[in-house]
Amino acid sequence: MESEALRNSIPPGRRLPFFTLAAGVIGAGAAVAVVPLVELPGTQLPLEFWLMAALATFADARPFTPPGRRQTLAVFPSVCLTFAILLAWGPGPAIAVQAVAVTVCSIRMHHAAWRAVFNVGQYTLAFAAADLVLRAAGLRPYPDELLSFGEVAAVVVAAAAWFTVKYGTVTVALRVRFGGPWWPLFRRALVWESLTYGALLLLSPVLVAAAATSPALVPLVVVPLYAVYRMARLTEEQEALARRDPLTGLANRPALVAAIADQMTVHADRAARGEPDCRFGLLLLDLDRFKNVNDALGHEVGDRVLVEVGRRLRTAVGPADLVVRLGGDEFAVLAPRLTGAAQARALAGQVAAALAEPVRLDGLPLDVSGSIGVAVYPDHGSEVATLVRCADVAMYDAKHRAAPVAVYQFESDHHSPQRLALLADLRTSLEAPGADGSDGVAMHYQPQVEVSTGEVVGVEALLRWRHPVRGAVSPADLIKVAEHTAVMRLLTLRVVDDVVEQVAKWSAAGVQVRTSINVSIRDLHTGEVAERLADQLRRYGVPPHLLQVEITEGALMADPRRVLATMAALDRLGVAISLDDFGTGYSSLQHLRRLPLAEVKVDRSFVLGMAHDPDDAAIVCSIVELAGALGLRVVAEGVEDEPTCRRLAAAGCHVAQGWFYARPMPGDELVSWLANYRPWPPAR
Repeated sequence: MESEALRNSIPPGRRLPFFTLAAGVIGAGAAVAVVPLVELPGTQLPLEFWLMAALATFADARPFTPPGRRQTLAVFPSVCLTFAILLAWGPGPAIAVQAVAVTVCSIRMHHAAWRAVFNVGQYTLAFAAADLVLRAAGLRPYPDELLSFGEVAAVVVAAAAWFTVKYGTVTVALRVRFGGPWWPLFRRALVWESLTYGALLLLSPVLVAAAATSPALVPLVVVPLYAVYRMARLTEEQEALARRDPLTGLANRPALVAAIADQMTVHADRAARGEPDCRFGLLLLDLDRFKNVNDALGHEVGDRVLVEVGRRLRTAVGPADLVVRLGGDEFAVLAPRLTGAAQARALAGQVAAALAEPVRLDGLPLDVSGSIGVAVYPDHGSEVATLVRCADVAMYDAKHRAAPVAVYQFESDHHSPQRLALLADLRTSLEAPGADGSDGVAMHYQPQVEVSTGEVVGVEALLRWRHPVRGAVSPADLIKVAEHTAVMRLLTLRVVDDVVEQVAKWSAAGVQVRTSINVSIRDLHTGEVAERLADQLRRYGVPPHLLQVEITEGALMADPRRVLATMAALDRLGVAISLDDFGTGYSSLQHLRRLPLAEVKVDRSFVLGMAHDPDDAAIVCSIVELAGALGLRVVAEGVEDEPTCRRLAAAGCHVAQGWFYARPMPGDELVSWLANYRPWPPAR
């Protein structure tokens, strides 16, 4: 249930339209009530009326609280009695008694004065609508004899008119007050409130008939009213249990989904009005190594840890934030009003700090650190499922990087809808090229130049793909999309086939140049790349020494045993191996000594900083010296200016590659480029 403060408040920017509506309802109610109230019969009313009036006031001391988010904060049981008064004695007495009952209830529930007056106004309009139906059906005055089926039907229609005006007025008021789409707001509580109010309203003619028999029967209405009350309370309890985690007492996954949907509606409306802070954040938390706690100490201790984690999360976040246990050792926090991802990250940092202190159970300290993924609406998703998935991706990104917090990044999402669509298009291009035989996949080649002489000693084959709709796709995005899928195999086989064929064409034209190709972790694990290279080299009659395979440090360390088997097969074939991006991974000196390597490539991040960062320059010099001592060729990537080239020469680097010498070019342009190329004067 929302707090009283929230129920009694009006959002900024909504006050004028809401109070204009409220004034209209109150004014219309007052206009409608004038004549019936003036015609009140006073003390001449019978005993059964006073019994009903007293019971109505008493009944509203305990209104029915609807479960979940409903149109009204409470359903008043006095409606059964006041509608009976309307049937028997007209709208004046019914309005007067309902006004007293609403006032008593409003005082007890701490409603603002405007709420109490507004409620009286809407009840007055509802009674007026029902009275119109009764008058149209000829039920004024209400007959003392038995009602016919037609007259009973008219009473049912009058009850429906009462409910339609009451429910419609509240729905319009909520729409003006909080915004949001009209239809979801209207249907949100229609079934529950129609059943509850229907039970109360249709009990009224039975009560009138009983009162006509004997006033002593009127108090017996307390029993069916209590039954309706219990029905409402049980429904409330069942819905609360369905949205509550039984172990920690926190909200659960269905509650989170409903809360996210509500926040999306609220924030979309705020954004439409141009209000600031139209974002909210979703944090997903997964405890690290929690399974070890369960396995070592038992599930009872694990449950105690989860309860303590829930308590800490509630303490770490604000009162408006929703803390959720999703199941197992996964938790979530929904922060309803943020300025952006930076604020969401700061909140995640508070949560991580709250978990940093060990949990002490029976004197035993237990570490309960976790990985937190952050997604922000609408930056990372405008639908519930999308936002939850993005937060989940960010959480696993945090785990992968051993970081406490990670904000969603498209680059880390291997399964986003955009990437899956791109992957499907790539597969289609490779498996079923267009009518002209073109699939948009092509190889470009960047020359590698010997630093000391300026002569071209090799080229690196670089993959390019032009999407039929999106145009050129970044090579980095292309590899990230395909690397962990079966499409990577198709792509690698295509690269091997194209490169070996191109080397054969160059050889036929009198150009023999060493060509390097890049392979993925997946290729190195299967070993198929060595077999494919052997087949293509035989097919085109290309000497193996003209081919070189580049592997990264990350690929080497992912599964050294399987990678070494593939490297051994390549070495037996006579294909050289280059260790790419050297200096950015975790390969040890042992690998440099034992692996069948021919060269190492210094990562461009170090080369680009050589001219202005002494640390980068020192790292490059150290790599060159180390590789030279081991008899390995050193290639520097990312050479873009003459000062860098001269520094590499001074360090003793063997080969350089970068835009300073040439940009990547199609294979059929390389021969003419080489014919026109004039070696850069050897660096001094």
